[in-house]
Amino acid sequence: MRASRVLAVTATAFAAVGLAAPMAAATNGPVNVSVNPQSVHQGATMKVTAQGCGHGGKVWSNAFPTTELSVGGTNYATAHIRHNTTPGHYHLSVKCSDNDRIATHKFTVLAGNGAQGGLGGSMGPSSVEMQVGGGLVAAAAVGGAVFLVRRRRTSHAAF
Repeated sequence: MRASRVLAVTATAFAAVGLAAPMAAATNGPVNVSVNPQSVHQGATMKVTAQGCGHGGKVWSNAFPTTELSVGGTNYATAHIRHNTTPGHYHLSVKCSDNDRIATHKFTVLAGNGAQGGLGGSMGPSSVEMQVGGGLVAAAAVGGAVFLVRRRRTSHAAF
């Protein structure tokens, strides 16, 4: 009977230490800070990722206003680079809400606006494009009608 109690107490102690270790590691402050993209154009957005801020936090830099980190295991923030930011190398800082440690990461701001990629479905055709398209459809319809009329005449002549 004594051996089973000793075993139960030992197992409980190991379980308590095992469950407390990840929680202690999670409150050590921000780690594994990364940005995507590493080089970003003026006026564009950049995604900041960090770990270790279970209760969220904040991200700030001279290139963009302070942004809040999401709450949870892996923390995310979207930073909007100011349009008037001088191109060059910058540092961002990440601080958790429940810890005083600060982690930094480097990124680059590029001059000018980036490509307007991803706008395919959100931009309609211009009026000139519509007129050209309508003209092509009309020409195809007239050409098809002429072809059918000429084909019909030659097939009746053979009989």
